[in-house]
Amino acid sequence: MLRTIRKDIQAVFERDPAAKNILEVLLCYPGLHALMLHRVAHRLYGWRLYTLARLISHISRFLTGIEIHPGAKIGEGVFIDHGTGVVIGETAEVGNNVTMYQGVTLGGTGKEKGKRHPTIGNNVVISAGAKVLGSITVGDNSKIGAGSVVLKPVPPNCTVVGVPGRIVRRDGKRVQDTIDLRHDQLPDPVADALQVMMDRIGILESKLAALQKDLEAKGGHGTVQHADRAQREVSTP
Repeated sequence: MLRTIRKDIQAVFERDPAAKNILEVLLCYPGLHALMLHRVAHRLYGWRLYTLARLISHISRFLTGIEIHPGAKIGEGVFIDHGTGVVIGETAEVGNNVTMYQGVTLGGTGKEKGKRHPTIGNNVVISAGAKVLGSITVGDNSKIGAGSVVLKPVPPNCTVVGVPGRIVRRDGKRVQDTIDLRHDQLPDPVADALQVMMDRIGILESKLAALQKDLEAKGGHGTVQHADRAQREVSTP
């Protein structure tokens, strides 16, 4: 447990440029406090001291604003940045070197028994406000965009955005050996689709203007719009 806590402290220095010294990290990082208390609660939960484990979890939530069920399995080097509103369910499993921001939920989708919370792979970044729901797996090295709602499994090395979550980038191979924390630089499929539409409209407007100029050059008295309307009226039964 102590070795795991040391890795959690090291993760803070690696991923938060605001961390100045060990004393500040130990005293002023609620995400670290929540993880340390969870390590204790999880050990008690494994010893079937359920009420005591839940009590420690409840105290941790009161102190940090982060709720981690003592039954959840959390790996080494996990970093919860800011952390307010983070909720991790009983059967959730979080791998090593995972980064979570405020408002993240690893939750269930109903009252079913057994494994009902997600499994998060190694080196995953889950951005602010993201919800990962149900007994699904998020593969290693993936990123979940801010505010996304993930309801289906995510393969490794993917980027997921939107509601419901959609895979917008998949490399199919491990790209890097370090964690990519740039969760502000994610693709926007809606903006991309709108841009394609705008480009197409621009092309059509250029063709329409050229056609109208050609008609005027040939001595036509009407405009392209009039000719188009007349053609529709003739073709209408």
